[in-house]
This record gives sequence, C-alpha cells and structure tokens, in this order.
Amino acid sequence: MPSDLSAILKMEVPIVVEIGRRAIALSDIKTIVPGSIIELPKVAEEELELLVNNKPIGTGIAVKVGENFGLQISFIGDLKSRIEAMGGPQSAAGDEDGSGVSNDEADDLAAQMLAGQV
Repeated sequence: MPSDLSAILKMEVPIVVEIGRRAIALSDIKTIVPGSIIELPKVAEEELELLVNNKPIGTGIAVKVGENFGLQISFIGDLKSRIEAMGGPQSAAGDEDGSGVSNDEADDLAAQMLAGQV
C-alpha cells in the first residue's frame, strides 16, 4: 500500500447530517431573530441524510445518545461511492464524475479495504 494512501486514510473529514433544506426569500432572511422558527419540509420521523464532502452517502434516524444526538444508520452506500464522496470537487485525469477520484482508483481502494489490506 502506498504511504500516501495510509496518510490519506488517517485524515479526518467532516460529516453532515442534514435535517432539511428550504429556499427562503432574501427579504425574509433579514427578519430572522433569535427565537424565530424556520419550518422545514420534512416529517419529524423521516430519515435524515448523511453527507460527506456535501455528497450523500447514506441515511439514518436521529437518536439520543446520552445528552447528545446521534444518527442510527439505516442505509449506507457501497464502499466505492463513499470513497468517491471523499474525493472533492476538483477533477482528476480519469475522473469520470467530477469527484476527484478516478473510477479505477476508487475500485482499487475499495478492493483493498474489503480485503483488509488498508
């Protein structure tokens, strides 16, 4: 395994759990004050999206863990799609989807991880 790959796999990346999105007029933004409520078009029991590098990789249900919130994963994409989500917006040679990771690189890394080599 290349040493740069080992270093990359040790990096920490932010994950985001998205509870919802809503478009709002700029004129309404200036009226937001502490205590304002922004209603989101999502049912409270609906699954939440798990994002890495602003790309969805799975879904889950919000749970309470002690005094914190957590996400109980109910669906996670395949290993290749998770690796591609970590690639970033830049385009690399052989990168067919703009993820920054070529399909061959993602396939190779996924195979190594599944084989326990990484």
